[in-house]
Amino acid sequence: MPLDALKKISLAEDNARQAILYAQKKAREAIESAELAGREGIASAVSRAETMITQLKRTADRKAAESAVDLASTTANRQAAIRVRAEGRLDKAAELIVERIVNI
Repeated sequence: MPLDALKKISLAEDNARQAILYAQKKAREAIESAELAGREGIASAVSRAETMITQLKRTADRKAAESAVDLASTTANRQAAIRVRAEGRLDKAAELIVERIVNI
């Protein structure tokens, strides 16, 4: 083989090695970039989830408070109605007792 051919083969091998090293470097950079984007995506999703949880907790607390007020109002109304019926029955019972004492 002539010397010129050996130089060309050597140069081609060097170029191939450099191309392989360059491709490996670019592959590592792409992997690092993808991992970073993945971590950022996860952090963003976690942040959105935490915000959503906070909003849902506020909504649940507000609805629970409204329900408690409604329940208290309903309970107070029922209590008042029961009290009115009980007082009416007590009055009737007192009348019956007085009537029986007077008739004895």
